[in-house]
Amino acid sequence: MATLQFTFIDSTSLFRPSLHSSRTFPRNRSLLIKASSSSSSDDISRSRRRFLAETAAISVSLPHFPARAEDTLSEWERVYLPIDPGVVLLDIAFVPDDPNHGFLLGTRQTILETKDGGNTWAPRSIPSAEDEDFNYRFNSISFKGKEGWIVGKPAILLYTADAGESWERIPLSAELPGDMVYIKATGEKSAEMVTDEGAIYVTANRGYNWRAAVQETVSATLNRTVSSGISGASYYTGTFNTVNRSPDGRYVAVSSRGNFYLTWEPGQPFWQPHNRAVARRIQNMGWRADGGLWLLVRGGGLYLSKGTGLTEEFEEVPVQSRGFGILDVGYRSTDEAWAAGGSGILLRTTNGGQSWIRDKAADNIAANLYSVKFIDDKKGFVLGNDGVLLRYLG
Repeated sequence: MATLQFTFIDSTSLFRPSLHSSRTFPRNRSLLIKASSSSSSDDISRSRRRFLAETAAISVSLPHFPARAEDTLSEWERVYLPIDPGVVLLDIAFVPDDPNHGFLLGTRQTILETKDGGNTWAPRSIPSAEDEDFNYRFNSISFKGKEGWIVGKPAILLYTADAGESWERIPLSAELPGDMVYIKATGEKSAEMVTDEGAIYVTANRGYNWRAAVQETVSATLNRTVSSGISGASYYTGTFNTVNRSPDGRYVAVSSRGNFYLTWEPGQPFWQPHNRAVARRIQNMGWRADGGLWLLVRGGGLYLSKGTGLTEEFEEVPVQSRGFGILDVGYRSTDEAWAAGGSGILLRTTNGGQSWIRDKAADNIAANLYSVKFIDDKKGFVLGNDGVLLRYLG
């Protein structure tokens, strides 16, 4: 069975002390008050009153210099979690019927629960997911109404029908190709599940039966199409590096080495491989809010596809990544998005990705930020290693 490959960056090698910016303020004007040696106490009192009045007038007349956007650190705050250092946070989801009730997943069998919108979290024990022979890595969680799903590695599938009050373990076939890396709740008793070998399965009966949505794994597809000019396909190890789903059910996945990418749309029998349009290897890809694609390359580059449809044409967008890798992008709205990466890099765009400015909120955090998740336009989180969780303040 193939293993899921994640590209992790050693936080100790990326961390450096933060650079404290300095603000420039206008110099205060000097006020000189002359008083003769023979001034009476009344004269001194009047002089003091005049001094205070003139000082107040000058303070009002001085120009106001607002803080620069790049110096503002108020967009995010860190939420401290009751978990061991070294845990990598992997996914987060909230119950639609109760927006304050959510779950946070990670490595080392980590499941945390919040009932106050993400301000505080508590460890959650799920007896059906506890096995002394395994240390589960919970990869993905999704809710639709009160129904929720969790998948992890080694192969485990959990289902809830009561908003997470209780979880049932669903048996899985030993013939499942690859490890489960993503699940999406799609309707009543229905879900869509993806493995790192490109298998896509759908269920409509709480996971007791699954139907294949693609006819073969990615390795089988590449064996048939390697002669079609896909660069790097012969080095494919059979697993995805990352996979992302659009709201309308389209997928984009990056090959294990980052030398090409693949797409799939509902109804297609096979994944469609694509040559990368950039020189550097791909780190991650995903869908913009307008339906186009974003693409991250190793070394901190960010590209946007031309137009909103599926295309192989991309344009690079300048970003202040300081040479650290950007690992994920999350859209809060069509215009506003956030990018996160190594050594606490946080970037923000308010024009659909055409320009980005750096937010220094995580500069003092010695961690890599792997995932940006917006639940809605008011609730967002950034997930990182060493148990780092940032909450969007707006």
